[in-house]
Amino acid sequence: MVVWKLDRVGRSMKHLVQFIRELEEKNIQFRSLTESIDTSTPMGTFFFHIMAAMAQMERDLIAERTKAGLEAARARGRQGGRPRRLDDEKLRHVREMLKQGKQIKEIARLLGVNRSTIYRRLKALDTSALPS
Repeated sequence: MVVWKLDRVGRSMKHLVQFIRELEEKNIQFRSLTESIDTSTPMGTFFFHIMAAMAQMERDLIAERTKAGLEAARARGRQGGRPRRLDDEKLRHVREMLKQGKQIKEIARLLGVNRSTIYRRLKALDTSALPS
């Protein structure tokens, strides 16, 4: 089997190694033109596995750095993700309007949020704030 480039064969290195193993079991040789890999030779097979190991190490290092960066950001008080449309101040306002007898639908329209956003934030605080 001849391909132009390795990334055309598999989505991940793990998938690629598994695919090459399946080819070997069927006595099918693999050749990548761009990376000059030819599994019909012992050196080509060795080179393929070295590249696979290096790709796995690179993925692991990226994951490790990402995790460390997220932990450092949290330690500095940063919170990832999308900003809340309904912050604590608006949530207090929602609770006041509910006590005044306004409906969730009307409150959502006034604040420019979905009803589900209000329900979700209220539920996160406590269930006593929800209208019956």
